[in-house]
Amino acid sequence: MPDLHRLALSALQYRPVGAQSGNASSAAASCTGDYMAGDSSLERDCGRLADGCSFPQVRGSATGVSDQSLGGSIHFSNAGRDEYVVELGRLLDLTDGVAQPKKLFDLLSAFAFKFGCKWLAYGPLTSDHKALNRVKCDSEEILNYPDGWRERCLEMGYETIAPVIKESRMGAGPIRWSDMYSDASTTEYERRMFDEAAMFGLRSGITVPLRGPRGSCAIMSFARHCEREFHDRTIAYLQLAATHFHLRVAKIANLNAVQKIPALSLREKECVLWVARGKSSWDIGVIMRISENTVNFHIKNVMRKLGTSSRTVAAIKAISLGIIEL
Repeated sequence: MPDLHRLALSALQYRPVGAQSGNASSAAASCTGDYMAGDSSLERDCGRLADGCSFPQVRGSATGVSDQSLGGSIHFSNAGRDEYVVELGRLLDLTDGVAQPKKLFDLLSAFAFKFGCKWLAYGPLTSDHKALNRVKCDSEEILNYPDGWRERCLEMGYETIAPVIKESRMGAGPIRWSDMYSDASTTEYERRMFDEAAMFGLRSGITVPLRGPRGSCAIMSFARHCEREFHDRTIAYLQLAATHFHLRVAKIANLNAVQKIPALSLREKECVLWVARGKSSWDIGVIMRISENTVNFHIKNVMRKLGTSSRTVAAIKAISLGIIEL
């Protein structure tokens, strides 16, 4: 069983209590997205329910719908808990062997949609904090935010000040957008970003910080069409799915990098190794018992394969790519 599947099973030990039917409005009740029991047409119904929500235009603190306003935490039946495992297991099966990041993203999007998440964005955290709006992988954008919102972010420079990005650098766990909105350290300018996002349809969301090999960092954001707050169980499963996606994309990137390393013959490797050690072509010829012209022939091949204009640069590049070791 995949490791993430084991984590999913352990997550089922959590059982929200105090659930009541409540006296919630039909608009709030129609956008749960947090339980999936009793209906095999989950994706269809979740899309229908999300589209049926009635929403305020901005995120004001008095307008958000939460588990508390619905009369307490949602009670998950055993069937509902099993459905989470089934859906995560299906995602793991469908992504097995997929080598295209965009295809992986499409599968993750379908999974997230069953939890009421219409919008997703994935991207690395760069040194200038930019993410979410201009992320590309293999010439395909790894986000599906509305075009209007992406244009607005570029216009206002929101991709450089997003508080969820700032928080992702410091924390290790998922971040509710509502928590960031109400946080004392969040500026009014940053809150305006959340308000405007709500006007474009991103009315509630979470951001999951992701850690990768060699200290690399990325974030995955999930956003809903309605004000419904994310239940802890939903966050746990979305985090598992996002982590799985991130590790698969990182693996693909590593494989692509390996495939792009030029293949050198044994003679070419030996010649460029002696170049790296400061030997002339004549010296290398004596050491390898071949002619100086043959040495130059091999070195020129190395320069061509590595795309360099000098033997010294070729030697440096061969070392940096791990082709040779001093």
